[in-house]
Amino acid sequence: MSEASAAPRIALQGVDPPALARALPVLSAREARRVVSALYRRGTSLLDGPIPQVRRAGMAALRERAAVPTLDLVECRASAVDAFEKYLFAAADGAQIESVRIPLARGDRFSVCVSSQVGCALACAFCATGRLGLRRNLEAWEIVEQVRQVRAHLPPETRVHGVVFQGMGEPLANLDRVLAAIRVLSDPSALAIDAKAITVCTSGLPSGIRRLAREAPSVRLGVSIASARSERRRRLMPIDGAHPLAETIDAAVEHAKLTRSAPMFALTLLAGHNDGEEDADALARLVHEFSERAGMRPRLSIIPYNSIGEGDPFARSERAVEDAFRDALAARGVFTHKRYSGGGDIGAACGQLVARGPAGTAGE
Repeated sequence: MSEASAAPRIALQGVDPPALARALPVLSAREARRVVSALYRRGTSLLDGPIPQVRRAGMAALRERAAVPTLDLVECRASAVDAFEKYLFAAADGAQIESVRIPLARGDRFSVCVSSQVGCALACAFCATGRLGLRRNLEAWEIVEQVRQVRAHLPPETRVHGVVFQGMGEPLANLDRVLAAIRVLSDPSALAIDAKAITVCTSGLPSGIRRLAREAPSVRLGVSIASARSERRRRLMPIDGAHPLAETIDAAVEHAKLTRSAPMFALTLLAGHNDGEEDADALARLVHEFSERAGMRPRLSIIPYNSIGEGDPFARSERAVEDAFRDALAARGVFTHKRYSGGGDIGAACGQLVARGPAGTAGE
């Protein structure tokens, strides 16, 4: 066996043209771009025939060293109440993950909510994925493949406009592969998604936030707050014990100053847990302090809670309570964006992804 054939195969969905040219020096920069561009036209049949303007030596190296693996699409479910769709994928090792197609205001555009891990280790109390624990990280190609397959199922004359890393897993806990995926998603020869339309959401890993600012400064940051009151946040988000919210906000301030992009603060309202007057007061202080330090206001997104299934310890705040919470924030000079969290009838809404197959059992 030759040294080349003994090396691991390159999953072409996981590399942008510069990375491909580095891995296979026989390819020129132009040829690497042509290979990547052809991949998103041909899909899994890429290596079955020649690629225009790629030399024979390059094709031979590709066939020896490269592969176009795929995720098995187990199920695609469309919501009966809105234009959300949920995709259940299975990997070769049996691991299952979910992605969501999200409609945008313009009817010809969609965003894709992607998973970055199989399960999640952070165990946020209000998230179904957190009940699964962590099985493994996804490879960069497995992240990109979610978007490629969703794009392949789009209605005619529509396109993927953006990507949000808010599916299964904590993206910043798998940052090497997430950054590699972002490079592919945003490369003009690959999926050509504007990096400013890509959002990475985190439960709060300060070192990851800082690295994201350095290595992907055009990408937007989202931070899950849960509560601006430390004792309450720690009960809802155990990660706060290792990385308190203050540390996360410090990193978010640095991110904003470096990227000149305001983060999104997301808060899921939980009846009786984080929707009172004191909660609104603490959140308003957090927003004002961040704004003063960073020189810009964060976008504050309030998300209605979505049930996470049997034994759910939480309930959605009543509409009157939510309105009072928003009014309390507004009285303190903080205005909110209400995120429409659709697909609840198919388990596709925020916090509901748990990789349940057609039989209704969670993926292994």
